[in-house]
Amino acid sequence: MLILIAEDDPNLRRGLAELLQLEGFATITAECGSTAIAAFAASSPDFCLLDVSMPGVDGFEACKQIRHKDPRVPILFLTARNEEIDRILGLGLGADDYMGKPFSTQELLARIRAISRRSAVAPPDAPKGSSDFAMCDLRVDPRALRAYRNATVIALSPREAAVLKFFHTRAGFVVSRNELYDHCWGQEHFSNSRALDQFISALRRKIEARPAEPRIIVTVHGAGYRFDP
Repeated sequence: MLILIAEDDPNLRRGLAELLQLEGFATITAECGSTAIAAFAASSPDFCLLDVSMPGVDGFEACKQIRHKDPRVPILFLTARNEEIDRILGLGLGADDYMGKPFSTQELLARIRAISRRSAVAPPDAPKGSSDFAMCDLRVDPRALRAYRNATVIALSPREAAVLKFFHTRAGFVVSRNELYDHCWGQEHFSNSRALDQFISALRRKIEARPAEPRIIVTVHGAGYRFDP
């Protein structure tokens, strides 16, 4: 698997490349967002590891442009910008995961492997190959990674599509945070309720007509979430 590493710190960039190469991955590196976008276009990597605070084009913009070129490529942010608003923005742009610095190399490797496995082989609950479905006034096309509200087209990441598909299959029932992690992230993922809440918040901003008054993904306090058809 070829991994793109976009990191402006040369020591960390070199260290990440060496770590991943020792684990059997091929790597290409970029020192800023613009070179990351160019490297992605030239090499079509299988996985993107992006810093956020890079000179010129930052990681958020790089993620946006890479996601536009390939809506399915896995993207993991690895950054010192660890505030809630940064996580929400990163997930809202279509990133699959968000890790703060400093980080555990073993956890990083575990997350890379978990995300890449889910992207390479669709798990039983993934939306790939399934048909369109409706959630209130939203129509979801998981094969195209898109949702539609009237004439508005909403781009979805593979995980966002999987989450919506799971809520649709469990319509009317409360879905716990652990259930969401197990079915849409995988049991090997390091569960984090706060990160999941941020993911749901970012997803609501994309799919809800009124994110502050959600109708599609409703919070059930103390239990999880529910989609009421």
